[in-house]
Amino acid sequence: MEILHKKDIAQGGFAGIREKQMVKESRVFGRKTPNDTSFDGMGNFVYLSDANFVPNGETGMHPHKEIDVISFMVNGRVLHKGTMEDGKILDEHEIQVQRGGGTGFLHNEINPDSTENRMIQMWCLPEISGQNDGYKKYTLKENSFTQIYGGTKDAVDTFNSHTYIEIGSFSKGENFSFEQSYMAYITKGKILANGKEVQDGDLIRGENLKLETIEDSHIILIHTKE
Repeated sequence: MEILHKKDIAQGGFAGIREKQMVKESRVFGRKTPNDTSFDGMGNFVYLSDANFVPNGETGMHPHKEIDVISFMVNGRVLHKGTMEDGKILDEHEIQVQRGGGTGFLHNEINPDSTENRMIQMWCLPEISGQNDGYKKYTLKENSFTQIYGGTKDAVDTFNSHTYIEIGSFSKGENFSFEQSYMAYITKGKILANGKEVQDGDLIRGENLKLETIEDSHIILIHTKE
């Protein structure tokens, strides 16, 4: 099991965002520099940033095409503006998934509050080009995983992909196992992962995963299915 710590990633950002880019797939972003310790993705999962909006900060209106953009609010909230579902509020522990297909979409995510917030943003490449754009929204379930991405072409609740993303919210003392290749990012609490303690801000990857929550915890799990 490999571990990447957020504290070891250089601070970056743009507009009203400060972020640490934990996952940057070389197929998309090009060859990494020697100082770039970010992980490559897996399957069609190509990017993960752990971002903080400054008070009343915003991304600014910008386009995406042939990319699926996933936003998970860890703390605080954002006001979503754009060509899909304009005006929605994304509250703490909610997730929005925007599919950028053949037409593409415009969006601006805005921190409406005078305090800093925290959002995880992930990107996945659609497996079929020219699909319809779309928008879905989710709320975390307690003591289980909430699937927010991946499935067959007939999937209704999620956008289709062989790459799956689930976000788990678990109380202290919960146990679960996962027997295949995985990538996982902890966004709250402490977890015993394959006998090693990991915590908020740790990105892990490997084969087969056995978890026990030391504290109330949130974890993003990425994996693939044929």
